[in-house]
Amino acid sequence: MRHYETMYIVDPDVSEEALEAIIARFNTVITDGKGEVLESGLWDRGRRQLAYPINRKREGIYVLMQYVAEPEVPKELDRLFRISDDIMRHLIVRTDDKEE
Repeated sequence: MRHYETMYIVDPDVSEEALEAIIARFNTVITDGKGEVLESGLWDRGRRQLAYPINRKREGIYVLMQYVAEPEVPKELDRLFRISDDIMRHLIVRTDDKEE
């Protein structure tokens, strides 16, 4: 299994309950893929101003996840991020240096 870090920006107009459901949904994708979520939650108080407007929004809610999973899990996360209307941007990075 490999170590990954994912950051995604959620639309700032979502409610607190919807934000919790979004975070839980993506955590479930990892655990369903036989991965392990090491850390997941809002990054630096969550709501931050964006460097440039995205979809006419000037701020977003940043969520950071660190997890261990097989390579198929980040591919599935990428697919779900792309089709989700609440996700403005995302980035998935493999953090381990060496192949096992």
